[in-house]
Amino acid sequence: MLSKAKIKHIQSLRLGKFRRLHNQFIAEGSTNVLDFLKSNLKTLEVFATAEWKQRFTKEVRGILVTEASTKELERISALKTAAEVLAVVEMPAAQEIVWSQLAGISLMLDDIKDPGNLGTIIRTADWFGISQLICSEETVDAYNPKVVQASMGSLARVEVHYKELEEILKEKPATLPVYGAVLNGISIREVEKPEKAIVLIGSEAHGISGKLLKYIDEKITIPASSGGGAESLNASIATAIICYEFSI
Repeated sequence: MLSKAKIKHIQSLRLGKFRRLHNQFIAEGSTNVLDFLKSNLKTLEVFATAEWKQRFTKEVRGILVTEASTKELERISALKTAAEVLAVVEMPAAQEIVWSQLAGISLMLDDIKDPGNLGTIIRTADWFGISQLICSEETVDAYNPKVVQASMGSLARVEVHYKELEEILKEKPATLPVYGAVLNGISIREVEKPEKAIVLIGSEAHGISGKLLKYIDEKITIPASSGGGAESLNASIATAIICYEFSI
């Protein structure tokens, strides 16, 4: 049985100020929890139904697992429908960006606000073997429960840095080109793909910030098919298409 204090603590982790205060976040559902258990991140405690605990006995060996009823899981869950397992995970320490260790493309996100978009971008990065994201300080918190859920376990493998992007772009090696996704650039099909590069994705509402445009070496666009009438693409969909084009 979960104590009132434990329930209150887990519920508080839905809010960024308490995640930062306790240096913890929550992950829900088998896919998310099992991926975090296999990662280098520290899982502090798992709350699960008796059935889930029995099913994954080997995976949770050495981890504190508290049996919880469906009603208790509903109280601590950030989801509309509670999963059968929830984990409290320690947030990783902030890491410096080591340019010499970058391989392939690195994604840079400017002011992405939607948790679903960020979670999907993290999942996309993981699919294409991109090990880190560099986010503006205004981008939504990667440990927001909605982001964690949308990442479907990929947050366990992708490092997310929060930095002042203009300062980072000033400091980066001159040999590392920056490709910016805009509406009026060169077709991504025609761009020569480098071995290493930064791909800069702007916000859903405003695109890339004006102060960052001067750091772009090549403006790229995903061309619409003839007859297409949409004004723009969703940020996460655009990121997935760009990642695919840079991978082939």
